[in-house]
Amino acid sequence: MGRFLATFFYIGLAPRAPGTVGSAAAIPLAYLLHRYAGFPLFALATLLVFLLGWWASAEATRGQDEHDPGEIVIDEVVGQWIALWPLSLGLWMRGIDPAIFPYPGWIGGFLLFRLFDIWKPWPVRWADRKDSAFGVMLDDVLAGLMAAIVVTMLAAIAHGWFR
Repeated sequence: MGRFLATFFYIGLAPRAPGTVGSAAAIPLAYLLHRYAGFPLFALATLLVFLLGWWASAEATRGQDEHDPGEIVIDEVVGQWIALWPLSLGLWMRGIDPAIFPYPGWIGGFLLFRLFDIWKPWPVRWADRKDSAFGVMLDDVLAGLMAAIVVTMLAAIAHGWFR
């Protein structure tokens, strides 16, 4: 069960770029959570998947030398969802139809999350070096937060908040 969840229903077994595939697979589920549950439950789901991913990552790597094999992508799901929080929160706060999930926001969130997850600037690199299941999850949380900050800044510029 741990490997099944850690690989996000075996999506992490993709032959190429499993982290990118896992991040992309997270977006439709984020949309469904946003649309049918709203931002508060989307954020709660992110926290729950973080905790589940922490456990699943520990289970999937128990007894292995590699603490963060590429097939574990539940951390990418959590990080990707965090990167999409500004989009979901902004739409929810403004009372905009939850069926709307504008593509510039989720594409930007996707690209920025992948950038920070692959590049691993500090503090993402610091967390990535932690030899534990918590570190597996934490580096993607931090990459997601960095992406969310940039998404928010880009939205502020695009929507004229600085005028």
